[in-house]
Amino acid sequence: MTFFSRHWSTYRRVLEHDLMEHGALTAAITRTIDGWLAQRGPAEPPPHAVDLGCGDLSLLPPLLRRLPLASFTGLDLNGAVLPLAAEALGAVPYPSRFLEGDLLAWAEAEPEGPPVDLIFSSFAVHHLQEPDKGRFLRGCRRRIAPGGLLLWADVFRAPGEDRDTYVGRYCARVHGWSPLEPERQEEVIEHLSQWDHPADPEAIVREAEAAGWRWRWAWQGQHRAESLAVLRPA
Repeated sequence: MTFFSRHWSTYRRVLEHDLMEHGALTAAITRTIDGWLAQRGPAEPPPHAVDLGCGDLSLLPPLLRRLPLASFTGLDLNGAVLPLAAEALGAVPYPSRFLEGDLLAWAEAEPEGPPVDLIFSSFAVHHLQEPDKGRFLRGCRRRIAPGGLLLWADVFRAPGEDRDTYVGRYCARVHGWSPLEPERQEEVIEHLSQWDHPADPEAIVREAEAAGWRWRWAWQGQHRAESLAVLRPA
């Protein structure tokens, strides 16, 4: 089995057994987007949407297929997953495309075409180092349309918690993930120990507000990690 196939099968096992509360998170995303669309009203033009770090789209295709979008772009650093995302989305009544690329580079690139109305990112921004998260927020603020929405679904540290304490706490949680064999648990632990840099929730809110966003927590999971932040241009 290739590294990609094994990694993705582990990820799908995490989803299937709801080990990271994807069910509740998806419900919160759906409520938030539906409420935002209702506020926009029928006279507003259809929104352009971008998913940064789209992966295989996970649990979002049923929502995406019914949204009245003007366009949808899925971006991911791992090009191997993009055909899975396109297959999961299937036929939709709006233009869609899937691009290999880096989410920070996208945020800081010169915009092409109209501003983006809906930016979504799920479990991707925590891979950025702390200064780069601020760059990401400033770049997205520059690219968002007036009245637009940034949905940031991710893991965050507990208030005042340092990274080492977070990693130790999350690793202990992964050891309790009985649907995963011990070797797969160790794969998850190795990955998060090396690559995860979740933001401090209080510090990142201040940084977002300084970048011109208004921040609201739409959902926070029971493990003081998985959360959904809703950001609107101030």
